[in-house]
Amino acid sequence: MAAQSTLRHSGDPLLAILGPWASLFRSRFQQTSKTTRLAATLAFVLSIVSGVYGGQQWLKKASDKQARGKRLLRRNSGLRGKDGSRTIFVPYRSSISEVKINPTKPMTFDAHRRLFLNPPRAARLGDGQVAGQVPPPNTKPGLNIAFIHQFLSLLSIMIPHWNSKESGLLLSQGMFLLLRTYLSLVVTRLDGEIVRDLVAGNGKAFLWGIVKWCGIGGFASYTNAAIKFLQSKVAIAFRTRLTRYIHDIYLNDNLNYYKLLNLDGGIGQGADQFITNDLTLFTASAASLYSSIGKPLVDLFVFNYQLHRSLGPLALTGLLANYFATATFLRRLSPPFGKLKAVEGRREGDFRGLHARLIANAEEIAFYGGADMEKIFLDKSFKDLKTWMEGIYRLKIRYNMLEDFILKYSWSAFGYLITSLPVFLPEWGGLASSAEHSTPDPSHPALPTTNRSHARMQQFITNKRLMLSLADAGGRMMYSIKDLSELAGYTSRIYTLISTLHRVHASAYPVPRGTSPELYSLSDFNGTLHRGYDGIRFEDVPIVAPAASYTLPGDELIPSLSFTITPGQHVLISGPNGTGKSSLARILAGIWPVYRGLVSRPRKVGLDGLFLLPQRPYLPVGTLRDQVIYPHSEMDMRDAARRDHELQTILEEVRLGYLVEREGGWNTRKSWRDVLSGGEKQRISFARILYHEPRYAVIDEGTSAVSSDVEGLLYEKCKERQVTLLTISTRVSLKRYHTWNLDLGQGDAGYEWVFDRVGTVEEKEGVERELESLRERLGRVKEWEARRAEIETELKKVWVKDSKEMEGDGGERELPSPEYLNEMEEVV
Repeated sequence: MAAQSTLRHSGDPLLAILGPWASLFRSRFQQTSKTTRLAATLAFVLSIVSGVYGGQQWLKKASDKQARGKRLLRRNSGLRGKDGSRTIFVPYRSSISEVKINPTKPMTFDAHRRLFLNPPRAARLGDGQVAGQVPPPNTKPGLNIAFIHQFLSLLSIMIPHWNSKESGLLLSQGMFLLLRTYLSLVVTRLDGEIVRDLVAGNGKAFLWGIVKWCGIGGFASYTNAAIKFLQSKVAIAFRTRLTRYIHDIYLNDNLNYYKLLNLDGGIGQGADQFITNDLTLFTASAASLYSSIGKPLVDLFVFNYQLHRSLGPLALTGLLANYFATATFLRRLSPPFGKLKAVEGRREGDFRGLHARLIANAEEIAFYGGADMEKIFLDKSFKDLKTWMEGIYRLKIRYNMLEDFILKYSWSAFGYLITSLPVFLPEWGGLASSAEHSTPDPSHPALPTTNRSHARMQQFITNKRLMLSLADAGGRMMYSIKDLSELAGYTSRIYTLISTLHRVHASAYPVPRGTSPELYSLSDFNGTLHRGYDGIRFEDVPIVAPAASYTLPGDELIPSLSFTITPGQHVLISGPNGTGKSSLARILAGIWPVYRGLVSRPRKVGLDGLFLLPQRPYLPVGTLRDQVIYPHSEMDMRDAARRDHELQTILEEVRLGYLVEREGGWNTRKSWRDVLSGGEKQRISFARILYHEPRYAVIDEGTSAVSSDVEGLLYEKCKERQVTLLTISTRVSLKRYHTWNLDLGQGDAGYEWVFDRVGTVEEKEGVERELESLRERLGRVKEWEARRAEIETELKKVWVKDSKEMEGDGGERELPSPEYLNEMEEVV
């Protein structure tokens, strides 16, 4: 009964914990008034109801968000914020993930400009460089002060502030690196204990050591995998930061993407190589730098301290001297991998650029039959690349042989010498060795020699394991010298790209002291491009074709050009080839500089602004809808309250109404450059004018592949939309659609121009003179025909020399016609 009573009154542990709190709540609740209880009950009920309602609203918003994301994902569209940010939706597992992209602020570019255009004097490493070029030509990629400045400048972009995502990733990776060092120490000690128990024959302790070994091994495996995963995440985060930064300064309203390749010439024609391949290699190398240098440094400090305790100060001094001697020796014999990698990247870009050019101009090359010539170019470029890479590999083989011998075999021999100190020189053996010789084992006083040998075995295995780990850390530090040299090459390329973009963005082309700028170079333009004028105006503007490099002078086509165009004043710009017709459009677009004078144009591009059609129609990657509304996206189209039926009406106006049905709908994606014909491409360009409804449209040879009847229809449709046309063409038939004519290339030197109304008295008199000249020539047609018959008769005769009459006069005679020819003439 006593047992039953004890069992009955033994309470639940959970109830024992919560019981006092429940009694306290009950007593407090009984002490409150009825009003307070009623208010508490109502608050509790309202909290439940509001929670349920809030949960339903949250689920509804999440469902609507997923549905909107799926709809925008199908349309390749997104949302645009007031701060310029853009929200896009991407598929993630079984749902839609929302990604917000924030643009780089202009203040950030201004703050970074001093890092890329005005580096410290110590980082320039030499005088006499070309003004405005950073880094200067005589700065070789390598482990120097310039590399430190370049890498820190790029690091300020990759890690913008201390609480960024990248900082968190690096902190997490650092914690795992420290954890791996700690696990290495635990494994080292456990290895010595297992060997000691094995030699001593202690089976129970030996098996327990194996169990601990397996447990620590599983945790260490997870740690190593986490380090690699975080390293890849850091590389992706670095690449994302740099790519978005470069895109924001590369693709903007300043048209830097055009100026970088066609005006500055600082990086040649391989910008895609910099942004894709070189940037990937740089971020991967920079992300691995943290673990390849940070972890070995921590290991070196920790393991050296442990070996100092085990082996004494003599061993530590020898280890430090060995590190210093090895690093100095390898640094002096290391090839310039940074410079070699930079040159390899440039040649990779050249080879890639040739293939890109072949793809872009495949049709033209096929028409000319130029496959053999293109193959020669490609083979030569690849041969240069292959020769350079083979030279790098030959240098790497020799260097790797030396590096492996020093780091693996010579260091191993040195390690055996160090670990033998407690055996042969006990007084120099450090704290552990001294303790071993001075303090006997109290648990086994009868077996001092056996315990001492077991302890010596454990200490030797531990020291050996520490030496192996230390050799691995030192080897990784020495190997990182080569990795740092390659990183220096990648850093130099990316720094050159971003510094060139900053130079183009800021138009920073200084002139060296004591010199004057080249005429019409990028350092010598003082003109003004005014945006915000209701019309198009040129005042004393020279038409100059800029050189392919910012240090060279441009080519003057027209010394000075002045005219003004107002709404409704349609102008045809004509003249011979090479007189600056298309150059005028490039200056108006802002992609060529205004060297002198004033150019005024509307502020906006598109609605009530300016719209330009280039000579070669451009068809972007995307849907059929994107071809019509370019440069708008579907998001812009929806924001402007435009619908697909309006686009269908526009296509019908340009005689392309059949495209939607033929191609399978507005959301069809194809390689439109190859699908549409030349005339269809040009009519798509006119459809863009009708969609955007600009106030002024500049058309550069926009109807060369269109028939004359459709050409007139296109121009009339534009006029119906109140679009003022500026047409650049050599076709005289287009005068009927314009009221003014700007004729370039006049005069003996081709520097003069005439801006006059179409249909003036002078123009009519010129046409009459031309007609009179044609009538005079037609009146002489019979005379020319008779002369032609005489020439043909003379050409039919064959004269031969008679051998009997060679010595005297008249040694030539006419050869009679063959009989069959005479018979044919009789028949005729």
